[in-house]
Amino acid sequence: MRRFLFIIGLLAALLISPVTQAQIISITIAPPELPVYEQPPLPAPGYIWTPGYWAYSTDGYYWVPGTWVEPPAVGLLWTPGYWAWRDGVYAWNTGYWGPRVGFYGGVNYGFGYGGVGYEGGH
Repeated sequence: MRRFLFIIGLLAALLISPVTQAQIISITIAPPELPVYEQPPLPAPGYIWTPGYWAYSTDGYYWVPGTWVEPPAVGLLWTPGYWAWRDGVYAWNTGYWGPRVGFYGGVNYGFGYGGVGYEGGH
């Protein structure tokens, strides 16, 4: 039984360790300024604008464009993700769907996201 638990523990360490290490990234360079771009037209009633953002990979920052999205359920709103300086590094705070727009770093994404809430996607 001990040998079985040891093997299971070893397998778990081998599988989990690379994933955990890959998620820890120390970014000390601020993301670039948000680009100015034109918002595409609303594709259909009920869609919500999810603004673009700077993502990060081993090659540095890259732009993920904004898009219109159908919420996963009626009444949900999108809170955008944002970069924040914390403990000596820039950390990404993931966006999420919820019944109201939460805090998103005070970032003015435009297109209805003025830095303090959601104003209808205009």
